[in-house]
Formats: sequence, structure tokens, C-alpha cells
Amino acid sequence: MRISINRNADTPIYLQIKNQLRDMIFSGVLPEDFLLPPERSLAKTLEVNRSTVIKAYQELKADGLVDSHVGRGTVILSQAAKKLSLMEGYINPLPWYQLFTESITSSNDTIIGDIMAMTGGDVISFAGGIPAPNLYPVKIMEEIQKELFQKNGQELFLHSPVEGYYPLRESISYLLRQRQQITASPKDVVVLSGSQQGLDFAARIFIRPGDTVIVEEPTFFGAIQIFRSAGARVIGVPIDNDGMRIDVLESLLVRHKPKFIYTLPTFQNPSGVTLSLERRYQLLNLAYQHQLPIVEDDPYGELYYGNTPVPPLKALDRHGYVIYLSTFSKALFLGLRVGWVAAPPQVLAKFAHLKQMTDLHVNTPAQLLLDAFIRRGDYERHIALLRQEYAERRNIMLKALEKYKIPGISWNKPEGGFYIWCRLPDNIVRHKLVANAGKRGVVFLPGEAFYPDGTQGDTHIRLNYTFAKPQQIEEGIKYLMQAVRETVAASSEQENKRNIKPLV
Repeated sequence: MRISINRNADTPIYLQIKNQLRDMIFSGVLPEDFLLPPERSLAKTLEVNRSTVIKAYQELKADGLVDSHVGRGTVILSQAAKKLSLMEGYINPLPWYQLFTESITSSNDTIIGDIMAMTGGDVISFAGGIPAPNLYPVKIMEEIQKELFQKNGQELFLHSPVEGYYPLRESISYLLRQRQQITASPKDVVVLSGSQQGLDFAARIFIRPGDTVIVEEPTFFGAIQIFRSAGARVIGVPIDNDGMRIDVLESLLVRHKPKFIYTLPTFQNPSGVTLSLERRYQLLNLAYQHQLPIVEDDPYGELYYGNTPVPPLKALDRHGYVIYLSTFSKALFLGLRVGWVAAPPQVLAKFAHLKQMTDLHVNTPAQLLLDAFIRRGDYERHIALLRQEYAERRNIMLKALEKYKIPGISWNKPEGGFYIWCRLPDNIVRHKLVANAGKRGVVFLPGEAFYPDGTQGDTHIRLNYTFAKPQQIEEGIKYLMQAVRETVAASSEQENKRNIKPLV
């Protein structure tokens, strides 16, 4: 057994001894049950301290390569199991769940992924917040893309600035000014991979584990997931027909001292409610009073079907308290994944820093494509088409709900956005309704997904009217109401059985 020591090496001597013995064990030079030299003897041979050899042997024992017995010494253990496992290609499964962070381990909600998987086959889906595929401006985009390849060539495949392609930021600034009354220069805008990334960045910038975030109740389930993953306690403020209850909010601000308020004030998801102008000013005044940022999520503001909605909070904010998020995903399509944030410079710097660390920049061809789409006037024409088409689909769903209505069910009439918020009969069992509707090929989103504590909303469902084709909407509502009627009847039958007293 030959061991060489390099006393000038950076590797500690005990590790040199251990590594060489390990290699001899693995190569078979030292067979099973081979008795290693006594620690004192090997130390004398190698001219090292005995404690050095002891430490090397301890390392080998910790690796399961040797074992020591009083009176017998240190022996080589069998490596047959290791050799067999390698020969047969078997490796012990990695215990992934022991390695995940606590915030990820505690979050098993796959609702967004489930919605994405519900859109194929013969299913009539009222579940997702997805624009109408048959209205995608494919031919126009194809024409623009051809022009871009001819004009820009290699530029399409180069990187873009972290903050976003500057001409697109100019176009977004134009849209904000002309259509939303928001004064924001191109430098006040950072392009993101959808507004969902903006929510993630806001959480990473502001939230520490244990912090509180105030949201509407109900609210967008994706925001609840993101804030909870950051370690926040999510507190809900109830809404009514005029939006968030500001009187309730005021007491919650004093009690919980949140890091920020998250709101979808225009055609809210899932309720479709719009925060009144009076309450918008009240909300801003509370934010100023408590020095509290507001994260305004506005993916549906362009999609109104009657009068122009009240201005966004960002347009009314004169003191730089509002962080404004929006996206092209609802007005165009989800696949491009392009959104933006407009915020004070200090906040934008943090967003840009996270963008750099996360994915460097948004897809370059998508940015150039959208910029050209806006500059040609195609965006405004497309929005006008969507308002007309989506209003028609909303009306078809409202008429179908009225036609097949059953006692105990009610709904709102949204003035814009994607959704009808439907109240079910009180005695309905939600999971049975999901199953009964599924048998008829209809899917929807249960209401409890939109509540922070998950214990409310079991008597509500969210119905999307933009994704299904117009001819499918009435059919889907008919089947859904059949499922509601069946579920209610079954619940009533079970209740009657429980109330029947046995004869004595």
C-alpha cells in the first residue's frame, strides 16, 4: 500500500491520505475485509501525526468505506452494493422535497397550469382569462413580421436593453397618455414578460417574510400565490358594487401596517366591478396619509363596452405613490408575454435590476412586432374590434343565463373586462357541481380560488365569455345550469333524508 504525501500542496494531509485510500478501495487494490495499518504505524511510516491518520480514517468511515472494531482495527467494507447499483443503473431517488425552500414546499396550488390545460378537445371552457383565438390579428402580424425581417434583419435577433426596446417604450408612453390619461415618459416605463412578472418583482422588492399585503376580496388568484410565496400575510378587503370598501380598508391599515395595497380597480378580476371615482380619490388619500404604495394592476382597462371608464389610479396620483402594471396579453394574446410597469424612478431601477437577474430582457422580436403594430394604428383598430365582439359575447352569456336561470342564482353585468361573477344557490356543494359540469363538458373557475383564506367564495363561480366561441356560449350555459339543477336537487334530497326522524 503506497501513499505519497505532498507537503507543499494546498490540500490538507489528512485529505490526501483519505483520497488515496478511497481510490484504492474503489479500484479494488484494497479488497473487502482488508485490514488497514494501525493509526500509529501508518503515521510513523508517513511521518505525520497520529491525529492526522485518525482524521483520515474517520472521513473514510463517514463515507461508509471502512469500519473500525475494538481489538480488530479498521477494515474495508464491502463495496458490492455500490458496484451493483452502478452496474444495474440504479441510483437512489433524490429527495427533492427535502431540498425545496419552505415557501415553495407550502405552495401546491396549480390553478393557473390547470386552466391552461382545460382549453382543448370538446370542452367548453369558461375558466381561463384567455382572449378569443379567432380574433387574433394573425395576418396583420404576419405582414409586419415580413416587413421587419426585410428592414431590420439581424436586429430582430440581437439583445435589447434591460428596460426594454426604447421605441416600444415610446409607443407604450403614447398609449398611456392618449388612452389612459397617464403622463409617463418612455423613461418612466420598463417592459416586462407580462404583468405577472411585475407582480413577482413587486413582491421581491417590497415583501419580507411576515409582512402584510392588502388586497381586494375577491381578487386575482395569481397575485395571492405570488405574495404568499414571498412570505406575506395576505389580508382581504371586501368589495361592493363600487369596488373596494374604503371604510373597511382604513381600519385594516391601522391594524396591520401593510407594505402595499394591491388592487385591480377597473373591471376587477373576478367580479368585473369598477372602483368609483370617489373611492379612487379616497384610496389615494389613505395611501398618502399612511405613506403606503399602491400596486395597480390594469390588464382590462382598454376593454370597455359602454362609456369610457374612470381614469386609472395612476392618472389621478400626483405624488408618485402608484406602481402601474399592465399587459398586452388580454388585448392581444398570451403567447407574446409582453407587459410593462410605469412607476417612480427609484422603483423602476429595482424592477430593471430584477429583470437583469431574472431573464435579462423581454423577447426582442416580440418587442419590435408590438411597436410596429402600435405605430401603424393596428392596435387601436384591434381594440375597437374587441370591444364590439366581446360585448356581443357578454350579451350572449347574459341572455343564456336569463334563459336557463334557476332559483337562487344571480350574476352581475360587467361594463368591461372578461368575466361574469355568478352567485349560486346557498345549498350547493361546489365539488359536486364541478363534477356534474365536467360530465357535460363544461369547466369554470370556483370562487374560493379568489379569496386569500380559501374559505369563502364557495357559493360563487367566475365565468369567462371571451374564449368560447359565440355558438358555444349558450350551449355551455345550458349544460352548466343543468349541472347546477342536478347538484341542488341531490343536495336537497340528502338534506331531506337527514331530517327524516325514524319511527319509534
